[in-house]
This record gives sequence, structure tokens and C-alpha cells, in this order.
Amino acid sequence: MRVLVTGGSGFIGSALVRHLIEHTTHEVLNFDKMTYAATSGSTAKVSGSCRYKFVKADICDELAVAKAISNFQPDVITHLAAESHVDRSIDGPAAFVQTNLLGTYTVLAKALEYWKGLDEGRSNSFRFHHISTDEVFGSLGDTGYFTEATAYDPRSPYSATKAGSDHLVSAWGHTFGLPVLITNCSNNYGPYHFPEKLIPLVIVKALAGERLPVYGTGTNVRDWLFVEDHVRALQTVFEQGIPGQTYNIGGNSERQNIEVVEAICATLDRLRPRADGKLYREQISFVADRPGHDQRYAIDATKIRNELGWAPLETFESGVEKTVSWYLQEQAWWREILARQKADDRRGLGN
Repeated sequence: MRVLVTGGSGFIGSALVRHLIEHTTHEVLNFDKMTYAATSGSTAKVSGSCRYKFVKADICDELAVAKAISNFQPDVITHLAAESHVDRSIDGPAAFVQTNLLGTYTVLAKALEYWKGLDEGRSNSFRFHHISTDEVFGSLGDTGYFTEATAYDPRSPYSATKAGSDHLVSAWGHTFGLPVLITNCSNNYGPYHFPEKLIPLVIVKALAGERLPVYGTGTNVRDWLFVEDHVRALQTVFEQGIPGQTYNIGGNSERQNIEVVEAICATLDRLRPRADGKLYREQISFVADRPGHDQRYAIDATKIRNELGWAPLETFESGVEKTVSWYLQEQAWWREILARQKADDRRGLGN
């Protein structure tokens, strides 16, 4: 198949691009604006493949989107392009409204025009796959899980715009008949993760001997999903999923934020001990909490397991081990980003 990936130079998008080129025979077009969170290095290892193409453009640019779709003639559009960092959405929500809502509308509108022009066979097999987040469901208490039937209750500018984009995609399916799929995933982590997110941020600050910032009391809970497990799920959904359906994707790895940070510290203690003999956990520092910080997310991934046969392969422990090892080996990749973007600066205090 021909798979058009919007946001294919971001964290999850580049993992999907690498996976499709390395493990399938699909052709891939990476459509990416190359904002601060995108890096060409994330797709460098597959960029020489004859099945890989790249277009630098904005999903809000109607002409660029229409041209890319027309030239590539995709069988699948996987829509990952989005502003994704909650703290940044607190400081500057306008970019999130522009990209996540207007950008999604633009891609949907041009995908619909393209789909209507396909012959019956290709029209029936075409899929528009929208990749979203569990944050659209709001915050859980100490018990319970998000399912595909959970009501939306977004709490941040980021999750509100992702919820809106989910509803747009669903509406294009119901109103216009576009064969859409939606997936909502839990917190991703793994190689090539932009170093302003929790896990890579802790790794790079630990190695620099800096304080390891933990929001609030560190008791907020997330379900952690190794990115390579996630992209296997995405392939499974756009190849086998039923149009009009939503699938939740989770890692079965609930952890408090403080537990995540301590696990990273313990892994670094084994793989790269501090020269002074101290433990990395001594660098942990509790800082002002994020405004409106959701207490707990947890995914029930029963549907995708029972209906499509997907399940995560990595445990949290094995995934953290692989992630820390990668950041130790690939320091040139993230050090260049830190120097250029100041990605390790604190954001999202609502000032």
C-alpha cells in the first residue's frame, strides 16, 4: 500500500515511518512542516529507501496537502501531525488551535475530495486514520479505565484541540461517508523522543548532573506505551480495523511519575554510574505543579486485543532499559536539539 504519514518526522510519526520501511513493503510519503519537534535525523536510517518520499509542507496549506495527495495517490492517510506538548499549549494555545483543528480540517477536506474521485475498488479499501490521545477523556480517579465509550472531558488546551480534531474526523465519517479510523493512545516513550517530555528530559538532565524536576508530589499516574509497540498497533488498525471504529491503545504499564523517574535513575545507576559514586535519585527535585494537571490516565485496550490481535510486547522495565540505552548511545542526536531548541527549559506555568 501507499501510506501518507502527516507529521512523519515527529516522535511517533518517525517511528511509524521507520517501522513501515523496515518491516513492510508499503510505500511511505512523509508530509511534515519540520517544526521545532521534528528532526530529519529521526528518519535518516530509512531516507535512502526507494519506498520513502518526503514533502516539507504545512497541513494547514490546502494547496500543498492537495498536491501531495494527488501526486502520491495514497491508499491510507495516517494523520499524526499535531502540536502535542501540554505545557506549550498552556503558554501558547493559538498554535494548537491552528494545527490540531484547522490543520485536521484541511487534511480531511482534501482527503474527501481525493476519495470521491477513486474507482470503486480503491474507494472501498481507502482509510483515513487519525491518531489521537487518551488525554481527550480527562482525568480518572484511583480506579477505572478509559474505554472507547468513555465520554470526552479534555482539561488542557492541547487535549481540547485533540478532542475537537477527533470529533471532526468522526463527523467526516458520519456525514460524508469517509472511511475513518481513530486511535487514542496512552503516553508514548522510546528512542527519538523530543527531550522536553518526561522520560527523555529526566535522562538528559540526570546525565548533566542537574535537578530532576517532578511536578507536584509526583503521584500523577500515566499508562506508558513503548513507541514501537504503538506503531505496530497503528499498522494493525489501518490494515485490519473497521471504518468508523475507534481503538484504544495502551501499554498496560501504569506508573506514578515519581516511580518513572526513580526507574530511570536506577537504570542509569547500572548503565552509567555517576563518577562521584552518588545515586541519580539524589538529583530528584519537586517543583510547582502544572496548572490543571490531570491526576490519572489508564487505558483499557481490550477491544484492539480481542478484535485485531494486538498486544504490547515491551514491559515498562524492558522499554525503559531500551530507551535509556538509546539515549546513552545517541547523545549527538539530543545534544544538538538541546543546543538549538532549549527543550529542557521549564514551560507551562501559565505566566
